[in-house]
Amino acid sequence: MIGLIKKSFGRLPDLMEKGARLNFPNIITILRVTVIPVLFFLLLSPGRDGSLIIAGLFILAALTDLLDGYLARKYEIVTVMGKFLDPIADKLIVNTAMILMIPIGRISAWIVAIIIIRDFVVDGVRAIAQSEGFVIQASRLGKRKTLCQIFAVSALMIHYPFLGADAHAVGTVILYIALVLSVTSGIDYLIKFYENIMSR
Repeated sequence: MIGLIKKSFGRLPDLMEKGARLNFPNIITILRVTVIPVLFFLLLSPGRDGSLIIAGLFILAALTDLLDGYLARKYEIVTVMGKFLDPIADKLIVNTAMILMIPIGRISAWIVAIIIIRDFVVDGVRAIAQSEGFVIQASRLGKRKTLCQIFAVSALMIHYPFLGADAHAVGTVILYIALVLSVTSGIDYLIKFYENIMSR
């Protein structure tokens, strides 16, 4: 990974040019996915230090999501590959983290199931909408849900008391907020899809 990063930075001017098949933001997205194997250490029910390290890597991956999007927009190098990879990378990382915390008792399976099912339904609805010739844009509710999910997962990964706060309790509260936003935003997508279909 380090070698790839060095090579990428050495070719940074080329990778920031329009028309590059594999540009720098896309490389950041691909590197973000490499965090997933590290998440499997959660199955070992790590202690305080191990949990903090894994959470730190997860948070770093979340921050790179902001970085690759910013660079792509700033240098006008948004690509089809980037549009495809970015949301998949996000869902893979967050959903994998949630699933892996089920066996060690840090998150309830039914909450994870509802959130993941919602994601599948929304992705399916948006794909059908696109095939019908209209686009359902990402809603503010959906963006807030994703943000709450990242905060919740980060806190649940830390699990142990941190900076004077009960990380697990904080994460659980935020997760319930993410769950409510997940359901409401999912319903919002379905309503928009129905309205568009009926107006045709």
